Amino acid sequence: MNNISKPVTLITLAMLPAAVSAATFDGGKPLLCAIQTVNECISGHGCSALDPAEVNLPDFLEVDAANNVISGTTAKTPVERVEHLDGKLVLQGADDGIEEVRDGTAWTMVIAEDTGKMILNASGDGFSIVVFGACMER
Repeated sequence: MNNISKPVTLITLAMLPAAVSAATFDGGKPLLCAIQTVNECISGHGCSALDPAEVNLPDFLEVDAANNVISGTTAKTPVERVEHLDGKLVLQGADDGIEEVRDGTAWTMVIAEDTGKMILNASGDGFSIVVFGACMER
């Protein structure tokens, strides 16, 4: 290797880890999101931390913004709106829950496009669930 190509090779190798780790979480590729913490707030009773299973959430969510769907272990919910706002991927929808039961919720999921950090908020009659997590490309 000649003396000129050595610095070019070293610079290229030094930049490689940055290029590999520079994933973007803009919804262009499916994401796998791990649920880290769940908080439930009930009107007049305050908020408490819960296990994801206590509010029927799996440990992981698959987010496919390109096909407008979020999937859990056994259920899927359609994404009705996808927006990019200030470096965040914003997904929104509503879910009827169990048929003929007044348990419908509206939800918003926000994923930081640079870090993959995720917040999901679902609200219904007198309650709100706030979920914090992190996503990675699937």
